[in-house]
Amino acid sequence: MTAPAQDWGPFEAVRGLRPDGVIPQVTPIRRLLPDLPAVAPAEATQAALEPLRSRIQPGARIAVTAGSRGIHDLVPVVRAAVDWLTAAGAAPFVVPAMGSHGGATAEGQREMLAGLGITPASVGCPIEATMETVVVGKLEDGTPVHHDAIAAAADGVLVINRVKPHTDFHGPIESGLAKILAIGLGNHAGAAALHAGGIPSLGGNIEVAARTVVAGGKILGGLAILENALERTAAVEFVPAEGIAGAAEHALLQRASSLLGRLPFDELDVLVVDEMGKDKSGCGMDTNVIGRCWVYGIPEFESPSIAAISVHSLSEASHGNASGLGMADVMPASMLAQIDLRASYVNALTSGAGGARRSRLPMVMEDDEAAILAAITMCGRRDWSELRLARIKDTLSPHELLVTPALLDEAADRFDLEITGAASDLTVEGVLAPW
Repeated sequence: MTAPAQDWGPFEAVRGLRPDGVIPQVTPIRRLLPDLPAVAPAEATQAALEPLRSRIQPGARIAVTAGSRGIHDLVPVVRAAVDWLTAAGAAPFVVPAMGSHGGATAEGQREMLAGLGITPASVGCPIEATMETVVVGKLEDGTPVHHDAIAAAADGVLVINRVKPHTDFHGPIESGLAKILAIGLGNHAGAAALHAGGIPSLGGNIEVAARTVVAGGKILGGLAILENALERTAAVEFVPAEGIAGAAEHALLQRASSLLGRLPFDELDVLVVDEMGKDKSGCGMDTNVIGRCWVYGIPEFESPSIAAISVHSLSEASHGNASGLGMADVMPASMLAQIDLRASYVNALTSGAGGARRSRLPMVMEDDEAAILAAITMCGRRDWSELRLARIKDTLSPHELLVTPALLDEAADRFDLEITGAASDLTVEGVLAPW
């Protein structure tokens, strides 16, 4: 998508609204995160798999799932699992498990895996991809439960995914092993079928669909990755097949929620997000961080409360998929050239109600500075000396911020926040200043 020709002259009026001609300077701060749990991912993976050893038959073709974005140690965990299975006598291979992502094509999903670092060379085994599925059962309302055809034909399936709070709904089972079974390995058809019932019912449908797949007997179990607030691996836990979408996975979700990184402020006038993308969150910006869900039928977050959000670029790893962009209020025109509408809309349509508001374009301004000025203008703060503005690189890094003086005064009284540099301008010649 390219930016349409525009006469940006009228938008210069936004700059004229500044009471003193200057956006308040920002100062870098960091949230202190002591005693974070962490493990070596490869060693933890191989240790976690030991309960499976007696179940591995010589030469068994084992499908290993991969596909979720933003997992810091995805490659070493998948590689360690493949190496362990190979040493145990199996013939492992990787299958993409990402629903409709990659433009809902097998080749697109291979490309997305490569963008995540998952290649035959990096994980030590073949990658087999298809969008074909087999129907393995139905929900009570008749909705078919789809399962990846290649995985269904394998001798066994090892599910790998990060367990964490979901960005669309909350319940006993959210983003994790059950989701990768029901949505990820459901490919486009399965993801669309489950999302079609609306987001309020999605969590329960994922649980039932995952248990339906498990009942087929091919699922060996799951490797659950838990990450700390710095997005590093805190633990790798093996969940037996019967624990997926059950009490074992629920307990891991509770642990993951306690480790989640969050903004250190409950109320902001403006949040400036440098970059969004599918490698940051399934919806581009983690709703648990920005405090916006914007899905029909799902209650909004109590905190944080953010009056206006500007987002300024789309990550390369998103391959043009700007799903979730609608949760921002304003963006610079430069982002238009980064968006692949087909990839974005396929994702939005597959997610049903989850894509309705989130797929809209925010207000477009001519550059980064104008976008931030527009956000400030719309935040409801008359006195800019009291402006509560924070800038973050992305929602994976909410512990590192640039903040205006009003927030800096608050940070000075917080034992968990430290100032890490001097004040500087937020933009230079219309674009965001380097960190």
